[in-house]
Order: sequence, then C-alpha cells, then structure tokens
Amino acid sequence: MIREIFLGFMKVHILYHAGKDPIYGVWMMKELERHGYTVSPGTIYPTLNSMEKEGFLSSYKVVVNGKKRKYYKITEKGENMLEEARKKIKELSEEVI
Repeated sequence: MIREIFLGFMKVHILYHAGKDPIYGVWMMKELERHGYTVSPGTIYPTLNSMEKEGFLSSYKVVVNGKKRKYYKITEKGENMLEEARKKIKELSEEVI
C-alpha cells in the first residue's frame, strides 16, 4: 500500500514540474530523489508513459548530444487533475497535520 501512496505523490510531483517547464525522465528521477524518493528507470519511464497515455502529459523528442531525449509537458487534462489534487492535498494536510 505504501508504494501506491508514494506513486500517487510522485505523479502529483510530475504534474507540478511538467506544468512549470518540460521535463525528462533522468531529470525527474533526480528531482524526486532530492525529495527523498528512490526512483529507478523501471519506475519513472512506465509512470511517464502511462500518464501520457491517460492524457495528463504530452511528449516530444529533441536530439541532445546525438541522442533523442523525450520531453514531457502537462496537458489541459493534466492541469485540471493537478488543480483537483491540490485541493485534496490541502484538505488532507489540514486534517492530518
């Protein structure tokens, strides 16, 4: 159960950063690690891909140092989800903390 909860937190974090600037997998792994999450490529890439398939993120590729890097940005559906998540987080934190 704890993994599912943390995965939900990670998804909110991904939406937040993808709403500020385009993100890519390795950068997001480092950002999550900065907040105490240990995230492997086997977790971050399937998560990003599923969030894209669900319509919360869109992606595009850019060649960086001769390699293709996939960038993700938030979609309108993702922005709506992030706003809803913010409300739920605020309500929960006021109750729990």
